[in-house]
Amino acid sequence: MHQKSLDVLRRSDRVFVAALTVVLVAVSAAVGAAAAYRPHADKTQTTVVVRPADAASDAVAAEDAVPVAVRPGTGARSPAEQLVLNKLLAEHRCLSEAMYYEARGEGEKGEKAIAEVIFTRMRTGNFGHSICAVVYEGANQPHCQFSFTCNGDMVHPKQARAWMKAQVLAARILTGEERLNGVTGGATNFHAISVEPNWAPELTRTAQIGNHIFYKDPPRSRPM
Repeated sequence: MHQKSLDVLRRSDRVFVAALTVVLVAVSAAVGAAAAYRPHADKTQTTVVVRPADAASDAVAAEDAVPVAVRPGTGARSPAEQLVLNKLLAEHRCLSEAMYYEARGEGEKGEKAIAEVIFTRMRTGNFGHSICAVVYEGANQPHCQFSFTCNGDMVHPKQARAWMKAQVLAARILTGEERLNGVTGGATNFHAISVEPNWAPELTRTAQIGNHIFYKDPPRSRPM
């Protein structure tokens, strides 16, 4: 294939990814806005968006069944299409929430570090097989994995600018436009520098990024 053709394809890919990012953020925002909007039943159809059961929390539950308006004449999505869309929107929101609540004051690098931990946990298979499962493991229990899911942070209004930035960054990560470059060294755990959890000495420290320290499991001893 000629270099000119390759360049055209690369530009097309970038345009597609950028467009998908915009759509993902816009649809996620529409889902959130729908909670405050109730159209007349005779003018629209509605589809219920349900977050996976493993993403349970009282604060989240209020947003789990959000009607999304389907414009008359456009036709409803097939069940398979709606299932895929629901999954994508849920994963995007869970990733956005984790980055926002855990690192909104840490800049893009700090938020990406949180995302890395989530994806590393997914790869290990020991913390859940979806973003929402990882983020909301133990939600509303004393030993939740991500503190914002059990400490009451979610009942407070979000900072609009920081929340939008987190949503855009999450969309770019999910579409592959933004790469995660392993800055945490394969970390599966982290904590703020202001605390000293009792589990920290049992793990191997990998990095400090902003106000967070990251850890992974120590190397396993080889059998003699």
